[in-house]
Amino acid sequence: MISLTIDGQTVVSPEGATLLEACRSIGKDQPTLCYLETLAPVNVCRVCVVEVEGSRTLVPSCSRKVEPGMKVQTESERVRHSRKVVFELLASSVDLSLVDDSVQEWMTNYQVDPGRFGDLAPLVDDRDERHAGHHYENTGTHAETVFQPVKVDNSLYVRDYSRCILCYKCVEACGDDAQNTFAIAVAGRGFDARISTEFDVALPQGACVFCGNCIGVCPTGALMFRSEHELRASDLWHEEEQTVTRTVCSYCGVGCNLELHVQDNRIVKVTSPIDHSVTSGHLCIKGRFGYEYVQQLGDLATTPIDDVLRRAREAGTV
Repeated sequence: MISLTIDGQTVVSPEGATLLEACRSIGKDQPTLCYLETLAPVNVCRVCVVEVEGSRTLVPSCSRKVEPGMKVQTESERVRHSRKVVFELLASSVDLSLVDDSVQEWMTNYQVDPGRFGDLAPLVDDRDERHAGHHYENTGTHAETVFQPVKVDNSLYVRDYSRCILCYKCVEACGDDAQNTFAIAVAGRGFDARISTEFDVALPQGACVFCGNCIGVCPTGALMFRSEHELRASDLWHEEEQTVTRTVCSYCGVGCNLELHVQDNRIVKVTSPIDHSVTSGHLCIKGRFGYEYVQQLGDLATTPIDDVLRRAREAGTV
């Protein structure tokens, strides 16, 4: 066991634990965007940084291991200023409207004001078409954004990279942390870096096996069920009216747990609990998307969302 001090409080943590885990053990949670317990930390969002006495720079609490005698500050002026600026830089260029409530609360806590960098710059072109190293000169009056058209090339899920913060979670989940498919990676450099398939091909023509594990780990809504995307576009997505039922996948004997999100007696998306010992939140294409067979309601009364779900289902095949 390792003894350290966090905000003046003595904490005892197991050897090998991270500062984030130590903070959470005493009820001092820290903001995170790129961190997930089931994925290897990649230290890219930098909103979880804390101040360690003797360290020249702020350190990411999600990956820095505890050490004997450490003195850590999580709410110093230096930490608060860094987190505020990071959130402002992200929110000035990326659509963060779909981040969860906890992130919204952190942004309110730090009085984040992304508008101070200027109005959003107009969309010039599809960022995926830019050549490496070719950048547009900023006039200084607008904040450059990552906005681009939503990529809709299959019937299962869409990619809205206007919401992407490059947290790498989808890349890790598609790679050796979960799926081992390696269908997506980071392309480009600097501000033009983005998540892409090989040679920027459409998902159905690439290596993607449509497990949807990238959707399950995305913190901003950049990756989204086609059904959810269509319902939001039709103003029929009402999360507050949805119920979530935990059950076991019926396709094979592995025992994966599913969370069925139901609205108007229709399954609108499927997730998996991260604390489940079998899959740790990951599923295959059948478990995540193969629920349409229970939606065949015959002559029963239809709901307003049925036409939307049907359009999403019939939009194309993978």
